[in-house]
Order: sequence, then C-alpha cells, then structure tokens
Amino acid sequence: MDKIIQELNTRNMKEETPSFAVGDIVKVDYLIKEGKNERVQPFIGQCIQFKGSGIAKTFTVRRIVQGEGVERTFALHSPRVTNVSIERGPNNKPRRSKLFFLRDRQGRSAQL
Repeated sequence: MDKIIQELNTRNMKEETPSFAVGDIVKVDYLIKEGKNERVQPFIGQCIQFKGSGIAKTFTVRRIVQGEGVERTFALHSPRVTNVSIERGPNNKPRRSKLFFLRDRQGRSAQL
C-alpha cells in the first residue's frame, strides 16, 4: 500500500519547484476558475511559513490590503499554482522559520 501512495505522490509532484525562503517577497500566480472562464490572479506578499513535506508541502503568503492583513496558504505542488517568482529578498535575514510575529505589527514594521 505504501508503494502505491509513494508512486502517486512522485507522479503528481512538480519536477521543478521554485527556490525561495521564508522572508522573501514572492508573487504567486494562481489559476482561478470563474464559471467557464479561467484566469491567472497574482498574489504578492511576504512568505511567512513553510509546512509539510513531499507533495503536501505548503507555504503561506501574507500581505497588507487597506490596513488589514491577508494571509493565503498555497500548496507548492498544486496544478493551480502556475508560477512563483521572487520579487525581492528580505532586508534582514530572518532568524526564525515561521514569521508569525509579523501579524502583530502595523505599517512598515510589518515587513522584514
């Protein structure tokens, strides 16, 4: 049973995954289906965490929209995630693997 699951996981994983780290400002192009139409919607924000391993690996991106923090979690190997590109690296290299302390900050201090 384990071999079957492992084979399915390797078959559905993306061959090339983007290399970015926690703290980077990334642009995630996500495929959205609205009725019969499909379009790509970009989501630009700071990566605050990685979670999981293998095909179940996810990452969370946070951005501020009109003074409210918006977080979205994406599956790294999802066919809906068409492209992940690094807009810029962090100003300071983070010392933590999960940047949840940014949730409590306001304004410019909400970015690394």
